[in-house]
Amino acid sequence: MIFQVGDLVTRIKYNHDVVFKILSIKNETAYLKGVHVRLYADAPLEDLQLYKNDERNLEDDDIELFLGNRGDYFYLPGKVLHIDADKEYLDRCLKFYKRNKVMAVGKQINEKDIYKEIRSLLMEYQPDIVIITGHDAYYQKKGSKNDIKNYKNTENFVKAVREARKYEKSHEKLVIIAGACQSDYEELIRAGANFASSPKRVNIHALDPAIIATVLAMSERNKEIDLVGLLAKTKYGADGMGGIISNGMMYVGFPR
Repeated sequence: MIFQVGDLVTRIKYNHDVVFKILSIKNETAYLKGVHVRLYADAPLEDLQLYKNDERNLEDDDIELFLGNRGDYFYLPGKVLHIDADKEYLDRCLKFYKRNKVMAVGKQINEKDIYKEIRSLLMEYQPDIVIITGHDAYYQKKGSKNDIKNYKNTENFVKAVREARKYEKSHEKLVIIAGACQSDYEELIRAGANFASSPKRVNIHALDPAIIATVLAMSERNKEIDLVGLLAKTKYGADGMGGIISNGMMYVGFPR
């Protein structure tokens, strides 16, 4: 079978668990990017199979978050600063925010550079919620999952979270959502994140951080969120994302 850059494929060896787009082909090896999950991979061409569905049916961006009847009150949702190393995923998240009427600013920054720029961005935009994400991976062959050196970008995310906490120490005033596929969840929480991936070192959906941010942005400030229910809205639930009980970030007023 002849494959081309841009084809949607699955891997036979992994029972077609993830749909990828082919980024490049070299020496009978395809270099892949997850369509939905924040994952890069490579595979021999002989291990690939074309995915037959139209890419338009793969967007999964029509996830609707029912946030209740707002009645005659007026609402000031929380503001989101979304920092993402991947422009394609960032654009999808920004569309998701727009559809759910959340005010969000997006910035594409390489994982290793986020910590250098995050404080100035926080000062400029003064968000209620900041997302620090991109790509990550746990290299199991290198050793223990408790060693941050065995992850592709967790250390970079941790540095960025610490910088954000220097700007605002309170978990209630600034909600931090950090991590990507297979990130070291415990280290990100210790560094100061409210929510992080990945408790079971699994892949996460491209929209998972945006789903959490949207629910928080559209939930009232004086009410605790349903943590278990919130995590259940993400693709892999508490296996992929975890965090601490937090209040919403939306002000409510009357009359409209």
